[in-house]
Amino acid sequence: MLLAGCSVGLLVLGVALGGMAAAVECQELDRGGAIRLNQIQVIGTHNSYHAGFGPSEARLWQIKNLDAFNGIDYAHQPLKQQLDAGVRQIELDIFADSQGGRFAHPAGPRMVAEAGLPPDPPFDPRGVMTQPGFKVMHVQDIDYRSVCQPFVACLKEVREWSHAHPHHIPIFILVETKRSSVEGAMQLTPAEPFTPAAFDALDAEIRSVFQLRELITPDDVRGRYETLNQAVLAGNWPTLESARGKVVFLMDQQWAGPVYLEGHPSLRGRLLFTNATPGEPDAAFVELNDGPAGEIEKLVRQGYLVRTRADDSTREARSNDTHRRDAMLASGAQIVSTDYPASEPARWEGHYSVSLPGDVSARCNPVNAPNGCGIE
Repeated sequence: MLLAGCSVGLLVLGVALGGMAAAVECQELDRGGAIRLNQIQVIGTHNSYHAGFGPSEARLWQIKNLDAFNGIDYAHQPLKQQLDAGVRQIELDIFADSQGGRFAHPAGPRMVAEAGLPPDPPFDPRGVMTQPGFKVMHVQDIDYRSVCQPFVACLKEVREWSHAHPHHIPIFILVETKRSSVEGAMQLTPAEPFTPAAFDALDAEIRSVFQLRELITPDDVRGRYETLNQAVLAGNWPTLESARGKVVFLMDQQWAGPVYLEGHPSLRGRLLFTNATPGEPDAAFVELNDGPAGEIEKLVRQGYLVRTRADDSTREARSNDTHRRDAMLASGAQIVSTDYPASEPARWEGHYSVSLPGDVSARCNPVNAPNGCGIE
Protein backbone atom coordinates (compact mmCIF):
# COMPACT_ATOMS: atom_id res chain seq x y z
CA MET A 1 0.00 0.00 0.00
CA LEU A 2 1.28 3.46 -0.89
CA LEU A 3 0.70 4.99 2.51
CA ALA A 4 1.91 8.39 1.43
CA GLY A 5 -0.20 8.27 -1.72
CA CYS A 6 2.88 9.39 -3.66
CA SER A 7 5.28 7.68 -6.02
CA VAL A 8 8.90 7.20 -5.01
CA GLY A 9 10.01 9.17 -8.04
CA LEU A 10 8.05 12.21 -6.96
CA LEU A 11 9.29 12.00 -3.40
CA VAL A 12 12.86 12.01 -4.70
CA LEU A 13 12.00 14.94 -6.97
CA GLY A 14 10.53 16.81 -4.00
CA VAL A 15 13.75 16.35 -2.03
CA ALA A 16 15.85 17.39 -5.01
CA LEU A 17 13.85 20.59 -5.34
CA GLY A 18 14.41 21.43 -1.68
CA GLY A 19 10.84 20.66 -0.59
CA MET A 20 9.09 22.72 -3.26
CA ALA A 21 6.65 19.85 -3.81
CA ALA A 22 5.44 19.96 -0.20
CA ALA A 23 1.77 20.59 -1.01
CA VAL A 24 1.60 18.71 -4.31
CA GLU A 25 -1.39 16.47 -4.97
CA CYS A 26 0.77 13.39 -5.54
CA GLN A 27 0.65 11.81 -8.97
CA GLU A 28 -0.14 8.13 -8.55
CA LEU A 29 -2.89 6.13 -10.18
CA ASP A 30 -6.25 6.10 -8.43
CA ARG A 31 -6.82 2.50 -9.57
CA GLY A 32 -9.89 3.33 -11.65
CA GLY A 33 -11.47 5.66 -9.11
CA ALA A 34 -12.00 2.95 -6.50
CA ILE A 35 -10.86 5.03 -3.51
CA ARG A 36 -13.68 6.44 -1.41
CA LEU A 37 -13.71 9.74 0.42
CA ASN A 38 -13.43 7.97 3.77
CA GLN A 39 -10.35 6.03 2.63
CA ILE A 40 -7.93 8.96 2.70
CA GLN A 41 -6.21 10.92 5.45
CA VAL A 42 -5.58 14.68 5.53
CA ILE A 43 -4.11 17.25 7.89
CA GLY A 44 -6.32 20.01 9.26
CA THR A 45 -5.80 23.08 11.38
CA HIS A 46 -7.50 23.74 14.70
CA ASN A 47 -9.13 27.18 14.97
CA SER A 48 -7.83 27.95 11.49
CA TYR A 49 -9.05 31.56 11.68
CA HIS A 50 -7.10 32.34 14.86
CA ALA A 51 -4.98 35.47 14.32
CA GLY A 52 -3.61 35.69 17.85
CA PHE A 53 -3.52 38.84 19.97
CA GLY A 54 -2.40 42.41 19.62
CA PRO A 55 0.79 43.15 21.64
CA SER A 56 -1.02 44.90 24.49
CA GLU A 57 -3.81 42.33 24.55
CA ALA A 58 -1.19 39.61 24.86
CA ARG A 59 0.51 41.42 27.71
CA LEU A 60 -2.81 41.98 29.49
CA TRP A 61 -3.87 38.33 29.37
CA GLN A 62 -0.41 37.15 30.37
CA ILE A 63 -0.80 39.26 33.52
CA LYS A 64 -4.36 38.18 34.21
CA ASN A 65 -4.09 34.44 33.48
CA LEU A 66 -0.77 33.19 32.15
CA ASP A 67 -1.76 29.52 32.02
CA ALA A 68 -4.88 30.24 30.01
CA PHE A 69 -2.97 32.56 27.70
CA ASN A 70 -0.28 29.95 27.07
CA GLY A 71 -2.96 27.51 25.92
CA ILE A 72 -4.10 29.83 23.11
CA ASP A 73 -0.75 31.40 22.24
CA TYR A 74 -0.74 30.45 18.56
CA ALA A 75 -1.75 32.09 15.31
CA HIS A 76 -2.46 30.88 11.78
CA GLN A 77 -1.73 32.16 8.30
CA PRO A 78 -4.59 33.34 6.07
CA LEU A 79 -6.80 30.50 4.85
CA LYS A 80 -5.53 30.54 1.27
CA GLN A 81 -1.94 30.20 2.47
CA GLN A 82 -2.92 27.25 4.64
CA LEU A 83 -4.57 25.59 1.66
CA ASP A 84 -1.54 26.35 -0.52
CA ALA A 85 0.59 24.55 2.07
CA GLY A 86 -1.52 21.39 1.89
CA VAL A 87 -4.01 21.81 4.74
CA ARG A 88 -7.30 20.18 3.72
CA GLN A 89 -9.44 20.78 6.79
CA ILE A 90 -10.09 24.18 8.31
CA GLU A 91 -12.06 25.03 11.44
CA LEU A 92 -14.24 28.12 11.78
CA ASP A 93 -15.81 29.03 15.13
CA ILE A 94 -18.96 31.07 14.60
CA PHE A 95 -21.27 33.23 16.70
CA ALA A 96 -24.79 34.01 15.56
CA ASP A 97 -25.37 37.75 15.08
CA SER A 98 -28.70 38.08 13.29
CA GLN A 99 -29.10 41.83 13.92
CA GLY A 100 -25.45 42.86 13.62
CA GLY A 101 -23.35 44.79 16.12
CA ARG A 102 -23.57 42.26 18.97
CA PHE A 103 -19.78 41.83 19.05
CA ALA A 104 -18.71 45.13 17.53
CA HIS A 105 -17.36 46.59 20.79
CA PRO A 106 -15.46 43.91 22.71
CA ALA A 107 -14.19 44.54 26.22
CA GLY A 108 -10.57 43.90 25.27
CA PRO A 109 -9.61 47.39 24.00
CA ARG A 110 -11.25 49.01 27.03
CA MET A 111 -9.41 46.70 29.40
CA VAL A 112 -6.12 47.41 27.63
CA ALA A 113 -6.71 51.16 28.12
CA GLU A 114 -7.66 50.68 31.77
CA ALA A 115 -4.40 48.77 32.30
CA GLY A 116 -2.44 51.75 30.95
CA LEU A 117 -1.17 49.81 27.93
CA PRO A 118 -0.84 51.33 24.45
CA PRO A 119 -3.77 50.66 22.10
CA ASP A 120 -3.50 47.77 19.68
CA PRO A 121 -4.34 48.02 15.97
CA PRO A 122 -8.13 48.03 15.47
CA PHE A 123 -9.54 44.53 15.13
CA ASP A 124 -12.38 45.60 12.78
CA PRO A 125 -11.20 48.53 10.65
CA ARG A 126 -13.90 47.97 8.00
CA GLY A 127 -16.82 47.83 10.43
CA VAL A 128 -17.75 44.29 9.44
CA MET A 129 -18.88 43.48 12.96
CA THR A 130 -21.75 45.99 12.75
CA GLN A 131 -23.41 44.03 9.94
CA PRO A 132 -25.79 41.06 10.40
CA GLY A 133 -24.41 37.59 9.85
CA PHE A 134 -22.31 34.93 11.55
CA LYS A 135 -19.02 36.13 13.03
CA VAL A 136 -15.79 34.16 13.32
CA MET A 137 -13.80 34.30 16.55
CA HIS A 138 -12.62 32.24 19.49
CA VAL A 139 -13.98 34.02 22.58
CA GLN A 140 -16.05 37.20 22.44
CA ASP A 141 -14.58 40.18 24.34
CA ILE A 142 -11.26 38.37 24.89
CA ASP A 143 -9.97 36.56 21.80
CA TYR A 144 -11.68 38.06 18.77
CA ARG A 145 -9.05 38.60 16.06
CA SER A 146 -9.56 36.49 12.95
CA VAL A 147 -7.71 36.07 9.66
CA CYS A 148 -11.10 36.41 7.92
CA GLN A 149 -14.39 38.07 8.90
CA PRO A 150 -17.32 37.47 8.71
CA PHE A 151 -18.13 33.79 8.10
CA VAL A 152 -19.25 34.43 4.52
CA ALA A 153 -15.94 36.15 3.74
CA CYS A 154 -14.04 33.12 5.00
CA LEU A 155 -16.13 30.87 2.78
CA LYS A 156 -15.50 33.10 -0.23
CA GLU A 157 -11.76 32.75 0.31
CA VAL A 158 -12.08 28.97 0.28
CA ARG A 159 -14.24 29.02 -2.85
CA GLU A 160 -11.82 31.29 -4.67
CA TRP A 161 -8.94 28.97 -3.81
CA SER A 162 -11.00 25.95 -4.83
CA HIS A 163 -11.81 27.42 -8.23
CA ALA A 164 -8.12 28.17 -8.78
CA HIS A 165 -7.26 24.52 -7.98
CA PRO A 166 -10.18 22.58 -9.50
CA HIS A 167 -8.71 19.08 -8.99
CA HIS A 168 -7.91 19.51 -5.32
CA ILE A 169 -8.44 16.96 -2.58
CA PRO A 170 -11.83 17.78 -0.95
CA ILE A 171 -11.70 20.50 1.68
CA PHE A 172 -13.39 19.77 5.00
CA ILE A 173 -14.77 22.81 6.84
CA LEU A 174 -15.45 22.14 10.51
CA VAL A 175 -17.94 24.61 11.97
CA GLU A 176 -18.04 25.17 15.73
CA THR A 177 -21.21 26.92 16.88
CA LYS A 178 -20.37 29.00 19.95
CA ARG A 179 -22.86 29.70 22.71
CA SER A 180 -20.92 30.40 25.91
CA SER A 181 -21.31 33.75 27.68
CA VAL A 182 -18.90 33.02 30.52
CA GLU A 183 -15.10 32.64 30.49
CA GLY A 184 -13.80 31.75 33.91
CA ALA A 185 -15.23 34.38 36.25
CA MET A 186 -15.74 36.91 33.45
CA GLN A 187 -19.20 37.64 32.08
CA LEU A 188 -19.00 38.05 28.33
CA THR A 189 -21.25 39.61 25.73
CA PRO A 190 -24.28 37.28 25.65
CA ALA A 191 -24.14 34.81 22.77
CA GLU A 192 -27.19 34.49 20.54
CA PRO A 193 -28.80 31.04 20.81
CA PHE A 194 -28.48 28.53 17.99
CA THR A 195 -32.10 27.69 17.23
CA PRO A 196 -33.45 25.79 14.21
CA ALA A 197 -33.99 29.20 12.60
CA ALA A 198 -30.36 30.15 13.26
CA PHE A 199 -29.28 26.92 11.62
CA ASP A 200 -31.53 27.68 8.64
CA ALA A 201 -29.66 30.98 8.38
CA LEU A 202 -26.33 29.15 8.59
CA ASP A 203 -27.29 26.87 5.69
CA ALA A 204 -28.47 29.94 3.79
CA GLU A 205 -25.11 31.69 4.25
CA ILE A 206 -23.29 28.61 2.96
CA ARG A 207 -25.65 28.43 -0.04
CA SER A 208 -25.01 32.13 -0.73
CA VAL A 209 -21.36 31.27 -1.43
CA PHE A 210 -21.30 27.68 -2.68
CA GLN A 211 -23.48 26.09 -5.31
CA LEU A 212 -24.89 22.72 -4.33
CA ARG A 213 -22.78 20.97 -6.97
CA GLU A 214 -19.67 22.30 -5.21
CA LEU A 215 -20.56 20.51 -1.97
CA ILE A 216 -20.77 16.98 -0.67
CA THR A 217 -23.88 16.88 1.48
CA PRO A 218 -25.57 14.27 3.70
CA ASP A 219 -28.13 13.72 0.92
CA ASP A 220 -25.30 12.83 -1.47
CA VAL A 221 -23.97 10.18 0.90
CA ARG A 222 -27.35 8.79 1.96
CA GLY A 223 -28.39 8.09 -1.62
CA ARG A 224 -31.07 5.38 -1.77
CA TYR A 225 -30.62 4.33 1.86
CA GLU A 226 -33.21 5.19 4.49
CA THR A 227 -30.70 6.71 6.90
CA LEU A 228 -27.28 8.25 6.65
CA ASN A 229 -25.93 5.72 9.11
CA GLN A 230 -27.06 2.82 6.92
CA ALA A 231 -25.39 4.39 3.90
CA VAL A 232 -22.12 4.89 5.73
CA LEU A 233 -22.02 1.35 7.07
CA ALA A 234 -22.65 0.15 3.51
CA GLY A 235 -19.67 2.15 2.23
CA ASN A 236 -21.70 4.67 0.25
CA TRP A 237 -19.25 7.57 0.55
CA PRO A 238 -18.52 9.14 -2.86
CA THR A 239 -15.35 8.21 -4.67
CA LEU A 240 -12.37 10.47 -4.22
CA GLU A 241 -12.40 11.22 -7.94
CA SER A 242 -16.01 12.44 -7.86
CA ALA A 243 -15.31 14.44 -4.68
CA ARG A 244 -12.33 16.37 -6.02
CA GLY A 245 -12.77 20.11 -6.16
CA LYS A 246 -15.60 19.99 -3.61
CA VAL A 247 -16.15 21.07 -0.01
CA VAL A 248 -17.59 19.11 2.92
CA PHE A 249 -19.12 20.89 5.93
CA LEU A 250 -18.90 19.23 9.34
CA MET A 251 -20.44 20.27 12.67
CA ASP A 252 -18.24 20.36 15.75
CA GLN A 253 -20.35 20.06 18.92
CA GLN A 254 -22.67 17.16 19.62
CA TRP A 255 -25.13 19.39 21.51
CA ALA A 256 -25.98 21.21 18.27
CA GLY A 257 -26.94 18.05 16.38
CA PRO A 258 -30.49 17.60 17.74
CA VAL A 259 -31.30 21.26 17.06
CA TYR A 260 -29.91 21.09 13.53
CA LEU A 261 -31.89 17.89 12.90
CA GLU A 262 -35.29 19.39 13.80
CA GLY A 263 -37.47 18.99 10.72
CA HIS A 264 -34.64 17.25 8.88
CA PRO A 265 -34.56 13.56 9.89
CA SER A 266 -31.28 11.89 9.01
CA LEU A 267 -30.11 15.37 7.86
CA ARG A 268 -32.39 15.43 4.82
CA GLY A 269 -31.95 18.78 3.10
CA ARG A 270 -29.20 19.93 5.46
CA LEU A 271 -25.67 20.88 4.41
CA LEU A 272 -23.53 19.94 7.42
CA PHE A 273 -22.75 16.49 8.73
CA THR A 274 -23.44 16.39 12.46
CA ASN A 275 -20.95 15.18 15.05
CA ALA A 276 -23.14 12.17 15.72
CA THR A 277 -23.28 9.11 17.93
CA PRO A 278 -22.42 5.99 15.90
CA GLY A 279 -25.55 4.02 15.14
CA GLU A 280 -27.89 7.03 15.18
CA PRO A 281 -29.73 7.81 11.90
CA ASP A 282 -27.60 10.92 11.24
CA ALA A 283 -24.27 9.23 12.00
CA ALA A 284 -21.59 9.62 9.35
CA PHE A 285 -19.08 11.92 11.04
CA VAL A 286 -17.66 11.46 14.54
CA GLU A 287 -15.19 13.51 16.58
CA LEU A 288 -12.79 11.76 18.92
CA ASN A 289 -10.40 14.61 19.58
CA ASP A 290 -8.56 12.79 22.37
CA GLY A 291 -8.79 9.28 20.94
CA PRO A 292 -8.21 6.64 22.03
CA ALA A 293 -6.55 5.45 18.86
CA GLY A 294 -8.10 1.98 19.13
CA GLU A 295 -11.63 3.39 19.21
CA ILE A 296 -10.87 5.62 16.23
CA GLU A 297 -9.57 2.65 14.24
CA LYS A 298 -12.72 0.69 15.06
CA LEU A 299 -14.99 3.49 13.80
CA VAL A 300 -12.90 4.01 10.66
CA ARG A 301 -13.15 0.32 9.80
CA GLN A 302 -16.93 0.53 10.20
CA GLY A 303 -17.07 3.31 7.62
CA TYR A 304 -17.37 6.49 9.71
CA LEU A 305 -15.46 9.69 9.01
CA VAL A 306 -13.43 10.65 12.10
CA ARG A 307 -11.70 13.85 13.12
CA THR A 308 -9.12 13.88 15.91
CA ARG A 309 -6.45 16.24 17.23
CA ALA A 310 -2.71 15.66 17.22
CA ASP A 311 -2.10 18.27 19.92
CA ASP A 312 -3.95 20.54 22.30
CA SER A 313 -3.40 23.88 24.07
CA THR A 314 0.28 24.10 22.95
CA ARG A 315 1.25 21.33 25.40
CA GLU A 316 2.79 18.92 22.91
CA ALA A 317 4.34 21.76 20.94
CA ARG A 318 6.16 23.26 23.90
CA SER A 319 7.85 19.95 24.75
CA ASN A 320 8.03 18.55 21.19
CA ASP A 321 6.09 15.52 22.39
CA THR A 322 5.11 13.51 19.30
CA HIS A 323 3.48 10.49 20.95
CA ARG A 324 -0.10 11.71 20.56
CA ARG A 325 0.55 12.94 17.02
CA ASP A 326 2.00 9.62 15.89
CA ALA A 327 -0.79 7.60 17.50
CA MET A 328 -3.51 9.72 15.89
CA LEU A 329 -1.91 9.48 12.45
CA ALA A 330 -1.69 5.71 12.78
CA SER A 331 -5.28 5.45 14.04
CA GLY A 332 -6.74 5.99 10.59
CA ALA A 333 -8.67 9.12 11.54
CA GLN A 334 -9.36 10.72 8.18
CA ILE A 335 -8.82 14.22 9.59
CA VAL A 336 -5.93 14.90 11.97
CA SER A 337 -6.07 18.48 13.21
CA THR A 338 -3.21 20.52 14.64
CA ASP A 339 -2.21 24.03 15.63
CA TYR A 340 1.12 23.39 13.89
CA PRO A 341 0.98 22.18 10.29
CA ALA A 342 4.35 21.74 8.56
CA SER A 343 4.17 25.28 7.17
CA GLU A 344 3.67 26.73 10.68
CA PRO A 345 5.97 24.76 13.03
CA ALA A 346 6.07 25.55 16.72
CA ARG A 347 8.59 28.20 17.75
CA TRP A 348 9.83 26.23 20.74
CA GLU A 349 12.82 23.90 20.75
CA GLY A 350 12.23 20.91 18.49
CA HIS A 351 9.82 22.91 16.29
CA TYR A 352 6.96 20.47 16.63
CA SER A 353 4.75 20.12 13.54
CA VAL A 354 2.31 17.69 11.94
CA SER A 355 2.41 16.44 8.37
CA LEU A 356 1.83 13.31 6.32
CA PRO A 357 4.78 11.26 5.05
CA GLY A 358 6.21 13.04 2.04
CA ASP A 359 4.47 16.29 3.03
CA VAL A 360 1.56 15.50 0.71
CA SER A 361 -1.93 16.95 1.06
CA ALA A 362 -3.53 13.52 1.36
CA ARG A 363 -2.50 9.91 1.65
CA CYS A 364 -4.21 6.55 1.42
CA ASN A 365 -5.72 5.80 4.81
CA PRO A 366 -3.39 3.52 6.81
CA VAL A 367 -6.37 1.57 8.23
CA ASN A 368 -9.07 1.17 5.59
CA ALA A 369 -7.63 1.99 2.16
CA PRO A 370 -7.84 -0.83 -0.41
CA ASN A 371 -4.76 -2.80 -1.38
CA GLY A 372 -2.79 -1.09 -4.10
CA CYS A 373 -4.31 2.26 -3.19
CA GLY A 374 -2.79 5.34 -4.70
CA ILE A 375 -3.84 8.95 -4.92
CA GLU A 376 -3.63 10.78 -8.21
